[in-house]
Amino acid sequence: MNFAPLLKAAPFSGARVKPFQGVKKYLSTGDLQEDGISLVDISFDSKPSRADIVVSTGDVLFARMKGTKKVLRISPDLDGIIVSTGFAVVRPNENCSADYLVSYLRSEYFEREKARLCSGAIQPAITNEGIQDLSIPCPVINDQIRIAHLLGKVEGLIAQRKQHLQQLDDLLKSVFLEMFGDPVRNEKGWDKPPLHAFGKISTGNTPPRNDPTNYASAHIEWIKTDNIAADAVFVTKAAEHLSEAGAKRARTVEAGALLVACIAGSVESIGRAALTDRKVAFNQQINAIQPGPEVDSTFLYALFKLGRSYIQSHASKGMKKILTKGDFEQIRMIRPPFDLQREFAAVAGQIDTLAGRYRESLTDHEILYAALSQSAFNGDLDLSRIPLPAAIPEPVPMEDSTNVAVELEVPAFPLPDPKLPIEALSNEAGRLQLLTTWLEAWNAAHPAHAFVLPDFLDAAQTRLAELYPEDDLELGMAAYEQIKNWVFAALDSGALAQDYDEEAKRITLKAAHA
Repeated sequence: MNFAPLLKAAPFSGARVKPFQGVKKYLSTGDLQEDGISLVDISFDSKPSRADIVVSTGDVLFARMKGTKKVLRISPDLDGIIVSTGFAVVRPNENCSADYLVSYLRSEYFEREKARLCSGAIQPAITNEGIQDLSIPCPVINDQIRIAHLLGKVEGLIAQRKQHLQQLDDLLKSVFLEMFGDPVRNEKGWDKPPLHAFGKISTGNTPPRNDPTNYASAHIEWIKTDNIAADAVFVTKAAEHLSEAGAKRARTVEAGALLVACIAGSVESIGRAALTDRKVAFNQQINAIQPGPEVDSTFLYALFKLGRSYIQSHASKGMKKILTKGDFEQIRMIRPPFDLQREFAAVAGQIDTLAGRYRESLTDHEILYAALSQSAFNGDLDLSRIPLPAAIPEPVPMEDSTNVAVELEVPAFPLPDPKLPIEALSNEAGRLQLLTTWLEAWNAAHPAHAFVLPDFLDAAQTRLAELYPEDDLELGMAAYEQIKNWVFAALDSGALAQDYDEEAKRITLKAAHA
């Protein structure tokens, strides 16, 4: 593999900001996130000093900071925006594929090279002089296109898995709101006691560091706020453990407790919560709730997830954000009847089971991507077996129908028995075909009832188990997508129509012949 200086393949680009009238769009490094970008309006007089680069269509940005993997290719709709000097701006020449350049800048290979050349004590970053020492693998242009196409395919799978996980997260929120309403406004009038009524509340601690016997063996995990991930139901595995002696000096909770971050450097981290699925110890930045007999732990987790901003509003206003145990105990939260909490937990368990499979798949795809990119940029891939992709036309914008609200009501009649042999349902395609049959049957039998996606999916899964009790048939995420596609097709064909529920103040879907 031949290497060339990065700035030879993609020279510096961008222009200094000149005085302008009115406002322009500005992108800071913090506003470029994995799930999109946030642009703010700035005037010339009010702009931050770092807002000093104007970019054009075709430019490629990457974050200068060490350990920050942020890359953006400027599309026509972003032409002329102002970006922070925290970005380096380059522009690929005719011998460098833009897609290949973006793939390389997103790779661990590049991140290691960038980190090696970063300087600065407080926030290490790479300077223009450091960028001059960066290099890029330079195969022929057609091989660059092949590499970018291959990595793009895997990136697409990764993005798809993340989208599926977000859809499941949205589904869980919608089920919660359908059953309990908004936990802060409490429009359904549930009992709203202080948190100390939900169970035993305790604050973690740190066994003395000056006694090494407290940390001499891995008797029990010692959880810190880093182990409370925003997208994980349960606390992650701790890096540090306490010995048996340390555990006696620590605060511990059993499985089923909710751990909540209550001391953090920023208010955004306050209220982050996760459940325990094992006995653990935890530090003083965390408050724990060991639920009482009338509180379901899964419901409690969802309550904190949806009410996080409400929890954050109770934190101190100083530089260090703190939610003391005393203040934490007095926060009032809704507490519906226990039976209803358990009903929600059953639905949430099914959703989390499916989400677990997608998380495993996401991890597999991320491992595959890392291995492929390492091989590609080391020159170890046999590119002769990868066809050169055809040019892909620009997508035609279509009306976004994904915002259609699908309300729920459990089907009031048994879904029909199709009398199909089990062999016909042994693959996903067969199960999806059966699902379509049931959707049509439901629509014909329920002209006056609103259609509700999660409840219908749950009823279909239950019916499968009734009809084929000896076989482990399961409707996965593809079924969720199949139902959504059917809904949108039915809307287009006129089989379904939108209606407005004045009492509930929301859009519902009903059979058009109702």
